[in-house]
Amino acid sequence: MDKVSKQKRSEVMSKIRSKETKLENLIRKRLWSEGIRYRKNSTKHFGKPDLIIAKKRIVIFIDSCFWHGCKKHLRLPVTNKDYWKTKISRNINRDKIVNKYYAEIRWKVIRIWEHDIKNDKLLEKVIENLNK
Repeated sequence: MDKVSKQKRSEVMSKIRSKETKLENLIRKRLWSEGIRYRKNSTKHFGKPDLIIAKKRIVIFIDSCFWHGCKKHLRLPVTNKDYWKTKISRNINRDKIVNKYYAEIRWKVIRIWEHDIKNDKLLEKVIENLNK
């Protein structure tokens, strides 16, 4: 049984954003300060990448540990486990399909995990790759 009412749960879930997130804003600020220009949240591109660098044929996805099933940090809710396992499994499978699509059209996919965003060494590698 959920600890909050259905109405309250609905209200909480409706506040979870898919774009303009804190994670996305941190990455965007860093890339912009490095002179890397991008488009954001394009619905024209398959899988709705968070950032697109069309000139270099690169799409960037910023994946949260919960919604994309991070093996290190995913903690499934105790209630309604079957629902969450199915939901997150679908997200993981969709990510694989998106990766395959971009590989087939010879675009590079960069996936940045939520837990890696504060890792300066990882961001330096991403920026180095983008500047090639």
